[in-house]
Amino acid sequence: MKIEPVATERLLLHPLTVAEGERIAARELLPGERWGEGYPGVGDLASVGAFLRRCAGDGDPGPYRTYQMRLREDGLVVGGIGFHGPPGPDGAVTVGYGVVPGERGKGYASEALAAVIGIARSAGAAVLRGDADPANLPSHRVMERAGMRRAGEDGGLVRYLVELGR
Repeated sequence: MKIEPVATERLLLHPLTVAEGERIAARELLPGERWGEGYPGVGDLASVGAFLRRCAGDGDPGPYRTYQMRLREDGLVVGGIGFHGPPGPDGAVTVGYGVVPGERGKGYASEALAAVIGIARSAGAAVLRGDADPANLPSHRVMERAGMRRAGEDGGLVRYLVELGR
């Protein structure tokens, strides 16, 4: 399935293909491609691995996939954001994200998360969830800036959500 990139003010959210995911997992950079220092990080590799397993087991996930965060001005990959899978029976999806250390604090994660909320809404999800370690206050702020509200703590994580309507 062909999924189009999503442009924000400063980012291009590039939907990964299986071939791209395999390259990222192998840390193989194409000529002309630029990755920020530290990409792919542990979280990126976990997300790409889960994406590849979902594709192998269930087929193409459509919009509920992993996206690279690329700077629009020069294509530098500064992180990743993606869904943990398609909506469950309750219509909820979960998202995760990460930005390379040298690019943190610039608002990229909030900008990307706001766009992913739009993707989930357009694709028919009812709720988008995210979580963070209690000590990861920057991640809490990312979710709050993107319009998510704190929904409590569970399993040692602070849970956030935004209702999307259907």
